Amino acid sequence: MQNSQKDLHKKLLGREGEDLTCKYLKKHGYKILERNYVTPFGEADIIALKDGVYHFVEVKARETNEFALPTDAVNGRKRERYRKIAWSYCNFKRQELPCRFDIASILAGELEYFENAYI
Repeated sequence: MQNSQKDLHKKLLGREGEDLTCKYLKKHGYKILERNYVTPFGEADIIALKDGVYHFVEVKARETNEFALPTDAVNGRKRERYRKIAWSYCNFKRQELPCRFDIASILAGELEYFENAYI
């Protein structure tokens, strides 16, 4: 249990990042459909709807960019996982709406939102 304090801190930082992102999305006209949506392919941090488009949002929060920017953590593997999550979600909802993949990058409490971050 030596990492439990560190793990708890990371979870709290992530939760704060998701809360900040949800506030941003609501302010910009998005409807939050899901948070921490779990599929066999992994978990989507936020699924939102705006203008008939599903937005699958990966939230990355960091206190510093000492090692890398938050967006650097969204690599090809994570992108592919999000594509599968989107497919699973649309299949489950039986709705084929256009999907967009966005990234919310939070560095030291400041949000930068990247729409259509990848395909």
